[in-house]
Amino acid sequence: MEANRAALTSPDEEQLLRRVAKGDRAAFEELYRRTSPWMAVRLRRRCGDEQVVAEVMQETYLAVWRAASSFAGAATGGSAVGWLWTIAARRLVDAFRRRAHHAQTPVVALHDGVTPGAEDEVLAGTVGDDVGDALRLLAPELRQVLQAMVLDGLSVRETAVLLGVPEGTVKTRARRARIAMREALS
Repeated sequence: MEANRAALTSPDEEQLLRRVAKGDRAAFEELYRRTSPWMAVRLRRRCGDEQVVAEVMQETYLAVWRAASSFAGAATGGSAVGWLWTIAARRLVDAFRRRAHHAQTPVVALHDGVTPGAEDEVLAGTVGDDVGDALRLLAPELRQVLQAMVLDGLSVRETAVLLGVPEGTVKTRARRARIAMREALS
C-alpha cells in the first residue's frame, strides 16, 4: 500500500526536469538515478569505448543541469526521456567527431574514397554479415531511423525528437528502410 502511494506521489521525469530548471539538486540526483542506467546501455550499443560513454554521460547530464529550463515538455509533444536521449545522442556524435579528428586516417577507405564515419564503424561492430552490409548501404536518413528504432529501441515519437523530424517522416523512412532492407537481403 505504501509503495503504491509513493509511486503515485513521486514526480515523473518531466516534473523532475522542471525542478532541475529551478536549481533543485535533489531533483537532478533523482533524475540521474532514474535515467542513467538505460542511458548508459543505449550509449554502449552505439559505442564500445567505456571512456567515451563515461564522457558522454558526464557531458549529457551537465547539459541537462545547465539547460533544463529549455525543455518544452508535453506541450510540444516531447517527452523528458526523449529530450535526454537527444542530448546524449548529439554528445555521442560530437565525441565520434572529436575522436575521428584526432585519429589518423584509416588505411582502408570505401570504394569512392570516402572514409567511413564513426557511426558506420560502430554499426559495423554491432551488426555484421549480410544484414550489416545491407544496413550500411541504406541512405543515411533511412539508416538513422532504423538505428534509433531497432538498435536503440526508441519509439516513433522518441525517434522524431532525436532526429528533429515529424513523426510521419519517421514512419515513412522506417517503411522505406524496411523495404530496402528486404530487397537487399533477398
